[in-house]
Formats: sequence, C-alpha cells, structure tokens
Amino acid sequence: MKKLPMINAKYWAFIISATTLGETGGDLISQSLNLGYASASILLIGLFVLALLIELKTTIRHPMLYWLVIIMASLAGTTISDYVTRTLGLGYGWGSLLISMVLLIIFYVWHMATKHVSVKDALGVKTEFLYWVAILVSSTLGTAFGDYIANATPLGFGGGALLMMTLLVLLMFLVLLTQVSHEVCYWLAIIITHPMGATLGDFMTKPEGINLGNVPASVILLVIFSLTMFGFRTKHNK
Repeated sequence: MKKLPMINAKYWAFIISATTLGETGGDLISQSLNLGYASASILLIGLFVLALLIELKTTIRHPMLYWLVIIMASLAGTTISDYVTRTLGLGYGWGSLLISMVLLIIFYVWHMATKHVSVKDALGVKTEFLYWVAILVSSTLGTAFGDYIANATPLGFGGGALLMMTLLVLLMFLVLLTQVSHEVCYWLAIIITHPMGATLGDFMTKPEGINLGNVPASVILLVIFSLTMFGFRTKHNK
C-alpha cells in the first residue's frame, strides 16, 4: 500500500513544472523530431506504461518514481490530445468535451470499485492504477482545454496561463476557507494545472510568446525541475 507525496506548495510547484515540461517535451517529440502525433503517442504511452508498471510493482516508495510517471503522463497526454483534436479533426472544443466524459467515467469506475475516492489514504494496486489513468486523462484534457483557451478565445497563451493561475489561487482559498471535499479540490487543481502547464509551455515555445522553441524550453524546464527536486531532497535529508 502506497501513499502519495505530501500535498503541499512544493507538490503543486512540481506538478506545474512537470505539466509545462510535458507540453514542450511532447511537442518536441511529435513536431521537432517529426514523429507525428500518432507515432509519438504510441511511443510515449509505451513509456508511460513501463514507468507505471515499475511504480506499481516496486515495494520501494521513492519520490522520483512518482514524478517519473507524472512526467510520462504529461508527455503522453500532450501528444494524445494533439492526435485527438488535430489528426482526428475533433477540434479543441469537442475534443475537450470528449476527454472530459472519459475522465468522468474513470471517476465513476473508481467510485464503484472503492466507494471512497481519497488521495490521502494509502493506495492499493487497483486504486493506484485508477489514479494514474485519471492523471493521464486529466493531462490529455489539460492540453486540449489549454489549446482551446489559447486558440478559440481572445486570451491567447499568456492570458490563458494567467486565467488558470487565478483559478488555482481561488481554489486554494476555497480549500482554506470552506469545508469543500479535499478530494474534489485536489482533482480540480490537477485539472486546472494541466491547461496551465499547456498554455505556459506554448507561451515559452511559440512566436506569440517568448518563442524559445521546443528544444531550449524543454531543456530549461528539465533543469529547473531537476534542481528543484535536488534542492528539496537535500533540504529534506538534512
């Protein structure tokens, strides 16, 4: 039985950096390396499954295993979303709606299987598997919805990122000042951070933003994530 890392400010900082890296890294693999959305999705889903199997089978609770699966889910979610919305031609709006329905079905299955959807309790193999499937689908939804905000509204990438940041702050106050279920707030925050990461990533890479390109942005984000993780572990171990 495993528990998630402590849900605090550092956790959400890691989540945002990982989802942003997922956006730039997914675009790097599918676009810059010219693999295409379908081939990139197959490759990254395979790597996600491999990382997930390691996480599920190991009895060791190591933070890097958790964050490795998070990053793989973010990378795969980016290319899956682009495949659904662009290659299949559903568009950002209908694609976001379809992926939202899939996420609701996963939560329903989780509820029927366990009767208690909690991220605070220890997770068994079944609940951990459902948790990671929900993370993958929420990452896919985040990219699709982030693209919808950036391309189908006047907000653009920068405005979309600011909107998601504002919603995340409001959600934080909701947790602190009300009795709303922490599980509900956790998944709302997860869903919000993914389009935030998607719009931030696009703002860093696209001409409408900073225009760093996929490779430099991905390298910068990977370095920031690694340094943050190293600093956290060093401080934690003292």
